[in-house]
Amino acid sequence: MVLSSLLDRLGPEILDPEEETFLLFSQDIPSQNLGFVDPHSATLDLNVAGKDFVIHQSPTILNRPGSTTGAVVWKITPLVADWLAASDNLLCTTGVLSSSSAVLELGCGISGLVGLVVAPLVARYTLTDQSYVAKLVEKNIGENSLLLNSKQVGNASQKRRGKPSIVLSKANLRFAPLDWELDEVTPSLTGDGNVKNFDAVVACDCIYNDTLIKPLVQTCADACRLGRADESSADRPAVCLVAQQLRDPEIFEGWIKAFSRYFRVWRVPDNALSKELRSNPGFVVHLGILQVAACRGAT
Repeated sequence: MVLSSLLDRLGPEILDPEEETFLLFSQDIPSQNLGFVDPHSATLDLNVAGKDFVIHQSPTILNRPGSTTGAVVWKITPLVADWLAASDNLLCTTGVLSSSSAVLELGCGISGLVGLVVAPLVARYTLTDQSYVAKLVEKNIGENSLLLNSKQVGNASQKRRGKPSIVLSKANLRFAPLDWELDEVTPSLTGDGNVKNFDAVVACDCIYNDTLIKPLVQTCADACRLGRADESSADRPAVCLVAQQLRDPEIFEGWIKAFSRYFRVWRVPDNALSKELRSNPGFVVHLGILQVAACRGAT
């Protein structure tokens, strides 16, 4: 079973959110400032999982009044993307992510970087965020799809050496607007009428505002519940992955308390993270499985 295999790798479950907050924030957390890669550049050249990406972002939108933090790339994003793309990643080795998986990302921001990196490895990947990011995220999907595919066509020697040839198709990577406070999570987000649920839900550095904690957690739970009505998914419930930079202990504690009301929660152990993620105590990754589903898998 996928679930039992995953639980065996995760270590102790987090039973006390306040203790988890204390343990994390009692570390010497290095200053990351706000955590932007570069808030001033309109274009970033990034190498992630051995591939080059050109990412368009908007410092102008970032500086507008209101919650527009998704307008630029955050430091943890390329690290999470690189980790998820590795063949020895925890979710890959336990079967959560595979060539048949469907993934939903919440709060993807303008870059769509995690989706760009992971989509070639799964069946379908849906990026979601507020509609203001749509223009740039679609541009990043389109331009990087062409860039990656052109490099693959010209790199047949890799295939001869036994390296996998990964081609990114826009058919399995799409963007859909989703406002956590206003919109309903439905199976239509998969983009395929035959697919009614997601195998994994990803949220990368979305926890920074206490007013958004409740709607974010509710959206995570609603997305993971989509699979509960499907008997074929009973032994492999959706896994919710939340990666974040540690900034404010009160906001973190508010999130993990709210998250724990719906999910059983584990912190991904250092030995299951990439070197880049585990070497920085300011970054942390948690996994959640809906409480009823997790109990079923543990029996």
